[in-house]
Amino acid sequence: MASSSSQQLTHTVADGVATVVIDHPAKRNAMTDPMWDALPQLLAELAADPAVRVLVLTGAGDTFCAGADISTLASGAGAAQRLAVAAEEALAAFPKPTLAVIRGFCVGGGCQLAAACDLRFAAEGALFGVTPAKLGIVYPASSTRRLAALVGPATAKYLLFSGELIDTERALRTGLLDEVLAGAALDKRIAEFTRVLAGRSQLTQAAAKEFAAGRTDRDAYWAEQARGSGDTAEGVAAFLERRAPRFGWTVPTTSG
Repeated sequence: MASSSSQQLTHTVADGVATVVIDHPAKRNAMTDPMWDALPQLLAELAADPAVRVLVLTGAGDTFCAGADISTLASGAGAAQRLAVAAEEALAAFPKPTLAVIRGFCVGGGCQLAAACDLRFAAEGALFGVTPAKLGIVYPASSTRRLAALVGPATAKYLLFSGELIDTERALRTGLLDEVLAGAALDKRIAEFTRVLAGRSQLTQAAAKEFAAGRTDRDAYWAEQARGSGDTAEGVAAFLERRAPRFGWTVPTTSG
């Protein structure tokens, strides 16, 4: 068990699901430079692990992430921002489904990480904000584009211009969230949904991630993967035999 003064990312892997926990309770799970720096390497290790089929990102206790640790910005935001963008891009590029599980505050860098996940589920009462305007910081171009693609330009401008927090109702309505659940129901829903994701075809999921992200140069690659995977034959056979499919294709440890 990490101490209350810990500043780290912890993780577990069970039943195909890797759970990464942002653990900095003294500052509501704010991300320090070492934590930003550690995330890409951790993600690379989990992506290469064949036992991992789904990634969950969450925060320790009752807060997701209150953003970057402001004390790290005293000497300028440039270096910290580069680390945050590298971590965000590594999360967005993770080749398997990613799910942010959000309680409490999801602000600044926390919202940046949540937006980089494929899906976002939250407990009622969670609050969301993108707050660089409170500090006079230019939000990264890539992060701004990702936010606007997720919630639309108007909502992205509202969040970035004002730095104000929005509740789960508005976050759900604007597309920042996929589902909102009562606190006690969130863990059960996550367990159920990640089990569903872990049982589906990784081939379908990996291709869909690339296509949805707008990549247009790998159609032939995915057609070739589909022909050689055996997943379609297995999926059809399992359907006809009324059993759970045993899909064999797995994400390569390196990709083009």
